[in-house]
Amino acid sequence: MIPTTDTQTLWPRSGKPRLPLSLTPSADAPQDEDDSLLDLDDSLLEWEDDAQESDDYLTNDDETADNLYTRPLFDVSSVPANDFLELYRQEITNKELLTAAQEQQLAREIETGLAAEARLQQEPDLDAAERQQLQQAAALGRQARESLAHANTRLVISIAKRYRGQGLDFLDLIQEGNAGLLIAINKFEYRRGNRFSTYATWWIRQCITRALANQGRTIRLPAHLTAHVRRLYLATQALEQTHGRPPRVEELAAELRIPPKRVQWLQQIARTPLYLEQPAGETGDANLGDFIADEQALKPTEAVAEQVLAEEIRQILRELTPREALIVRLRFGLDGHEPHTLKEIGEMLQLSRERIRQLEKEILSKLRQPRYARHLQPFLQ
Repeated sequence: MIPTTDTQTLWPRSGKPRLPLSLTPSADAPQDEDDSLLDLDDSLLEWEDDAQESDDYLTNDDETADNLYTRPLFDVSSVPANDFLELYRQEITNKELLTAAQEQQLAREIETGLAAEARLQQEPDLDAAERQQLQQAAALGRQARESLAHANTRLVISIAKRYRGQGLDFLDLIQEGNAGLLIAINKFEYRRGNRFSTYATWWIRQCITRALANQGRTIRLPAHLTAHVRRLYLATQALEQTHGRPPRVEELAAELRIPPKRVQWLQQIARTPLYLEQPAGETGDANLGDFIADEQALKPTEAVAEQVLAEEIRQILRELTPREALIVRLRFGLDGHEPHTLKEIGEMLQLSRERIRQLEKEILSKLRQPRYARHLQPFLQ
């Protein structure tokens, strides 16, 4: 007799399902309920319902969720062989949908398989017959898990379509949704009598929303700000559809029940950053950075003046003794040197600090002579 266990506490320890787009969750896939992230989407439900014409959160059409889930997603004829997404859709469309009884049967097999795998790991001294029976049950559970996942992959695509254009590629959204699908399979409690798709939808949405919060922006926003930004986005869409124009700040503030200044702040942090390397211009052969002035860069006239001044100073230093020229370069940071103190220069030349001060005074007095000063006079005006 194989004991059963709560499916909410175990993952299969072997035999990961081989699904398209690697349905196996990655190492950083969410497995624990982080309140700030897993509840990210809950605060948005009322706004999504208001922004849509129906209660179906899977589509903007008047279809029900059941009709969307059961109808074919697309025409699979004439699919290009190099179109990976279309081939993936074609493959999952050919999978038969499950009835409620079939879902419960698969869930029971998964639960039994998990229990069998747990016994195989915890009791290594089982006899051959019992071990074989447990291995068969574990294999059947893995197969049931794969079947349940394959039969619900089109649900992932239906949900992922709503999040396109928000920072992640469509294939990445499907991948994150597949990770949520596997979590739902692991936590599904079939004894409550609910359909699996009803339960899995929440987890798929949570994983996609989490991925958008963590990876959808170049500058990541905290989870609570991501929720507020999405509420602002949904309210903006709803008001724009109602009034036929972009909503004003005051209208958004009234809809969201927040001060207008906070609406402006949310609009500011929600802006998509621009990249200096992104193509610009009519032909696209230039970068955006080519059209942005560098406020710290020198103007052409200033750059030329600096070059001429540097050459004049080098010419003057050639008329000094090597030691005098070195002291000037070190003291004033010329020719790439950092400015040095009298003590530092004295240690380099093995002279006292006072002697370096005397030499500096003599050198500056020499440079004030007309034959040197006339070269620098234009730059002192």
